[in-house]
Amino acid sequence: MTREELEHVIRASAEITGQYEFVIVGSQSILGSVPRPAEVFTVSMEVDIYPKEAPELADKIDGAIGEGSQFQATHGYYAQGVGPETATLPEGWQSRVHRVQNTNTNGRVGYCLDVIDLFLSKAAAGREKDRKFCMALLEHGYVTMAQVLALVPTMPIDDQSRRRLRAAIRRWAKALREAGHDIPDT
Repeated sequence: MTREELEHVIRASAEITGQYEFVIVGSQSILGSVPRPAEVFTVSMEVDIYPKEAPELADKIDGAIGEGSQFQATHGYYAQGVGPETATLPEGWQSRVHRVQNTNTNGRVGYCLDVIDLFLSKAAAGREKDRKFCMALLEHGYVTMAQVLALVPTMPIDDQSRRRLRAAIRRWAKALREAGHDIPDT
């Protein structure tokens, strides 16, 4: 997915819901802070999105431009209408979002997660695809271990889950170092 395609999804979501502001979570939120990321980050054709002030309207997005829709058949990408509970995010994430608003969004606003918050959300989800995504963020230098480890205490999870999360992040960095990548300890 490209930044322009993300902008199209924001515009289409606004037309469907009549809403002005949207929150983008999931992998394609990287396009807010890094408009032209490395290719490994643009393989997903799905935008996880919800209306900021009316998240209950996400189902309308899913129904109109979601997976299997005519929108997807026409454009090759689609929206996944989600809710605020979809992503586990650290405290303060709203203050770090990246605003996407221009003529391509028809003036509507998409708030994309900062890469640090995206990393922690993916790390907390813990699926294989999330592990690979997080390792790629570390490998390409979009986040550092120090940055993400500093925010782990602000994650809305229990202490045991925080310990597991820190351990996983350290394992991923160690595996990247062992594979020859320059990943600093701090």
